[in-house]
Amino acid sequence: MQPRSEFQKSWRRFRRNRPAWAGLWLIFLALLMALFGYVVAPDHTPDANTQLTELALRPPAFRADLLPIPLDHPVEKSGWIGFLLHGQPAAERWIPVEQTSVEIHGDSIYYQRVGRQKRESIHLVQRLFAVRDSVSSDGLNYIFTDANGLQQRIKRTEVAAQITSLPLLKNRTFPLGTDRYGRCILSRLLLGFRVSLLVGAIAVLISLTIGIFLGALGGYFGGKTDDFIMLLVNTIWSIPTLLLVFAIVLALGRGIGIIFLAVGLTMWVDVARLVRGQVLALRERQFVEAARSMGFGDARILFRHILPNLLGPVLVVTAGNFATAILLESGLSYLGFGVQPPAPSWGTMLNENYGYAISGKPFLALAPALAIALTVLAFNAVGNGLRDALDVRG
Repeated sequence: MQPRSEFQKSWRRFRRNRPAWAGLWLIFLALLMALFGYVVAPDHTPDANTQLTELALRPPAFRADLLPIPLDHPVEKSGWIGFLLHGQPAAERWIPVEQTSVEIHGDSIYYQRVGRQKRESIHLVQRLFAVRDSVSSDGLNYIFTDANGLQQRIKRTEVAAQITSLPLLKNRTFPLGTDRYGRCILSRLLLGFRVSLLVGAIAVLISLTIGIFLGALGGYFGGKTDDFIMLLVNTIWSIPTLLLVFAIVLALGRGIGIIFLAVGLTMWVDVARLVRGQVLALRERQFVEAARSMGFGDARILFRHILPNLLGPVLVVTAGNFATAILLESGLSYLGFGVQPPAPSWGTMLNENYGYAISGKPFLALAPALAIALTVLAFNAVGNGLRDALDVRG
């Protein structure tokens, strides 16, 4: 039997840690949701922003009957990549109706909107085709102008056959209910994974780049270089994290790009302090002295021999910073300084719906709150698992 490598031993220890293993699977599922959110979300429109105000504040598992009407203007279809990134604009508008009120009389479909008493109507052709203006008839054909401005003639018998073969209404289920604008909570919750993980990933990348670079320089060279870097670290450390993020956002403006920068610039001090302490210990080790005796330069010793030995501690602090970044982004969005509507963010969802939590509709705030809690818990569990798995003394 061949002896296991250190990586194999660490991986085996990590897999034995059930909370860490469960957290890793949760992160994997969250990543799938971030990549394929528009595929699995019931609402495929950009930002899942289809607003059906008649269906506002409906409970989980609510079912609605919708009358689809093609839009009177052309809609550009997205390719596969565009669909994954931005969704697909709706080609129809949806009218929530009372199922029992829908009837066909002559050339018209009569219906009653949800929550209204007055009956309305549309032409049969408007249910099947995109019509820019009114529909006329010459006895045998329906004549209308389509979404592209072209005049169309459709036989009355053909329209009657299509109306008979197609269902007039489409049934839609809202698994987690709807918010105050009548939007699908599940769809926006799934797309919120993308915002949170993207902010976390870029913020962590910024913090690692700055923190590793400055921490390594201060720990390896010491002296005035270390004093200056530690002065900078301690200065930023003394400012409350949320206050510093607010200052950066107010100075540079709101937007998701500013959030990346603001969160990343507040977390690098943890990385810098960790890397500096590890480099201070490693620079006196025998393998570093051997490298110096062989004439290697400082840059090669630092980046080829010292930094690779910091992989374990850096991975642990990365997992913790990822959880912190998600919390900071959610907090900023909750306070209105983060991702701006209508982009789906868990913090924004909490801000819009927290008032309903004490008015008999707790599901509106419970869904994003659980998403934040479980995602942060997963990253913290993975961080603890990495710490235990990479601790060779254990």
